[in-house]
Amino acid sequence: MNCATRLVDIFGSQAEVARRFSLDRAVVNHWVKVGYVPARWAMEVEQVTAGQITAVEVLNEATACKPLKLKSRPDGENLIDSTLTRSIAMNPYAPSKRIGSFHPPRRTLMGPGPTEIHPRVLTTMSQPAIGYLDPVFVEMMDELKALLRYAYQTKNPLTFPISGPGSVGMEYCFVNLVKPGDKVIVCRNGVFGGRMIENVERCGGIPVVVEDQWGEPVDPQKLEDALKKNPDARVVAFVHAETSTGVLSDAKTLVAIAHKYNALTIVDAVTSLGGSPVLVDEWGIDAAYSASQKCLSCTPGLSPVTFSEKVVDYVKARKDKIHSWFMDMNLLLGYWGESTRTYHHTAPTNSLFALHEALLLIREEGLENAWARVRRDHVALKAGIEAMGLKFFVKEQYQIPQMNAAVCPEGVNEAEVRKRLLSEFSIEIGAGLGPLAGKIWRFGLMGYSCRPANVMLCLSALGSVLDDMGYPVHVGDAEAAAHGAYAAMHAEEAKSKKKRDAVKAAA
Repeated sequence: MNCATRLVDIFGSQAEVARRFSLDRAVVNHWVKVGYVPARWAMEVEQVTAGQITAVEVLNEATACKPLKLKSRPDGENLIDSTLTRSIAMNPYAPSKRIGSFHPPRRTLMGPGPTEIHPRVLTTMSQPAIGYLDPVFVEMMDELKALLRYAYQTKNPLTFPISGPGSVGMEYCFVNLVKPGDKVIVCRNGVFGGRMIENVERCGGIPVVVEDQWGEPVDPQKLEDALKKNPDARVVAFVHAETSTGVLSDAKTLVAIAHKYNALTIVDAVTSLGGSPVLVDEWGIDAAYSASQKCLSCTPGLSPVTFSEKVVDYVKARKDKIHSWFMDMNLLLGYWGESTRTYHHTAPTNSLFALHEALLLIREEGLENAWARVRRDHVALKAGIEAMGLKFFVKEQYQIPQMNAAVCPEGVNEAEVRKRLLSEFSIEIGAGLGPLAGKIWRFGLMGYSCRPANVMLCLSALGSVLDDMGYPVHVGDAEAAAHGAYAAMHAEEAKSKKKRDAVKAAA
């Protein structure tokens, strides 16, 4: 019996252990789940249990449960049987240390991505591989496209996953829509708007930058002013949900302004798809790309894209050759289009199985319910963070519920907090990027990671670490605020349901 289980046995329940140590029950539950009590609690465990569990026992168990770091073999020691002459000749090329199978530690992923993956998705990903032109696989591809259309809320025939991360989806959009000499208006209010500019330049286009402060949404008036000054601009590109800051821009308004001046739109929906409304047809988005490892909660390495018929016609009519063979839409139309499949590249079959299952989970939950779930956990997390005296980087009306940026307090070592959350609680959160490095933390509430248990564990762990580092936090306030927020939302929902039922009964 490990120390965590013994604590529960001594005090009768996880709740009582949590009370004795002034912790949230989620933290104790985490100890039981991972099978040990973190070493930093050794002395307190001995004190609270009156010596029934000694500090040495806690320390030894915690040390044993951490991943082993194997030292390199001594010089001259062979990795392979020395009797095999051919193997001896290969020894100079063998690794210098003993390498075994890789087993990653269990983490609670609450950063900007990747997210935790639902067990159903993991199981599906481990199914036997089949050929990428197998009739069964081709049938699955059609289902996958239909599920993606649901996620994007579009009827665009050309909606499919690119083999590659979100950055490849971004490049795919630009390399097909931007010709050398084309003028492209790019709205930049964070890291990923800057990457859009890079893509325009590499395609030979001329970027016209609409600049906004990091943490502020794209200003529609600035975009309109830029289009008035550049009526020959062919494309407008912007990030819907800026991952680096946690700010959401008004995609519907920005697209309408672009169309007013006859410009096509490229929308980065990497962090928004599956977590916030992305209504491609209703808003009139021409091209959008996302990523599988964010709110879709799948394995990294796929970038779902969608293109309007207007974009497809434009690309087909181009007289010049697309500057990337792999990302040429005209070639991929033969593989992901509606006609007979033709070979283009070896598709990542098992990753596509996983995406199919991840999208199926969203369809079963209901897209609107998925958005509401993220919103609920955001409200609770926000209440807890603010109860600690921390502030959000983005104004409330522009916050992305699935990407929460909190300002690191003065005098607190931002990197040390993240390091201790990872080493002591196995919780990963994100750091600031660019000018925000060392200034903010980014808390993700995406896909399968977006669960009340994770919210409570994160708040408890963060409060514990900050308190230990001398920041004035009253342990328990954050958890109480989050519980209060959940209770208020449940009560409001029950009230609304009662009212809806009364209206239905009256009708």
